[in-house]
This record gives sequence, structure tokens and C-alpha cells, in this order.
Amino acid sequence: MSGIIGKKLGMTSIFDSRGKSIGCTVIQAGPCFVTQIKDRDKDGYRAIQLSFDDLKAKKISKSIKGHFSLSNVPPKKKVVEFRNFRKEFDSKVKLGMEINIDDVFNENEFLDVTSISKGKGFQGVVKRHNFGGVGQNTHGQHNRNRAPGSIGAGSTPSRVFKGMRMAGRTGGEKVTMQNLKILKIDQKDNLIYVGGSVPGSKDSYVVLSN
Repeated sequence: MSGIIGKKLGMTSIFDSRGKSIGCTVIQAGPCFVTQIKDRDKDGYRAIQLSFDDLKAKKISKSIKGHFSLSNVPPKKKVVEFRNFRKEFDSKVKLGMEINIDDVFNENEFLDVTSISKGKGFQGVVKRHNFGGVGQNTHGQHNRNRAPGSIGAGSTPSRVFKGMRMAGRTGGEKVTMQNLKILKIDQKDNLIYVGGSVPGSKDSYVVLSN
């Protein structure tokens, strides 16, 4: 799996060759730096560790400083391992090497975007599971429009099955959007325009992979 780390900047729209407006997400992808190289003989698996976004000096601990000193790269905020990186990188990848968008992706290709979705706190069944509520305001049901309704099944089975869709915490989970098209790549500003929406809030970190 090849990939790169980025930061979601927000959404916009661009026009294609036919003049059609297409909604897309703008992501600042890279530049990333190689901070560790793992191989099967030493670590048991093959992977490349990439880092992104500079870390403030006051947040640098001795362990973080020691890890990044091995690759002569300033400490970074986000570190991600990519297993089974493209084999053509094996011959040229080195510690401290800079990886940009055009090293991994091309326009009109498809990629997967992984991020942490927006946390929405404790939500009811209507917002969390798209329930329709009990019904309309009839027969005195003035406060039942967004209620979950009955969850039990009588004396048989005399219990509530696991996995019952009920109210609870929503969002804040790892989500992957697959097969999003790369509409445009701006190498000068390290920007990539991905068709459609991407999980996470603005300025949240995302992992782009193929």
C-alpha cells in the first residue's frame, strides 16, 4: 500500500472540461519525510514510516527527539506506517528522503482516504441511525416523534439482542472513503483535489493510499 499523509483544508468546486461544476475536497498532501525503514529480516515485515507537519519545540520529548535524530528530520506531529510500499521505492528510499504528491499519485487516478470522523457526542436514534420516530402527533403522542419505540420482544426471548440500534455516542471513529477520484494536483502548493467528501473536520489529518 503506497500513500502519503495530508491535512484536510476544506471543500470547494472546480469545473471539468465540459464546464460542469464538481464538488471536491482540498487536501494539503505532504511533503512527507521517511523517518524509519522496516524490513522483514529485522522487524518481521516491510514498511516505510512517513512523518508530516512540524512539531512545536515545547512539545518535543527526549524520546521523540531521539527517534527523529536518526533520520536528521525535524520532529513531526503525524507519523504513519505504510506497509508494502511500491517496490520501485526499495532501491532509492533512504532515511530523511522527502516524498511529495507526484511521487505517489497522478491525476485521474483513484485513492482511499482514511481519517477520524467528526465527533457529534451523544445522539438519539433519529440522528444516529436515521430512524423515523414513532409517528405523527396523534392520540396524545405529543413528545414521541423522535423516540426509538419498543426494543423488547415480550417473554420470548425475554432479553434485548446485542447490537440493538439505540442512542449513543456518534462520530469520532476511523472512517475510510474508497475510490475517490483525483481531480487535480497542485505540485507547487502541495495540494490535491479529491472528488466528493472526506471524513474529518477542517485541519484534521488524513491518510491517502492506493
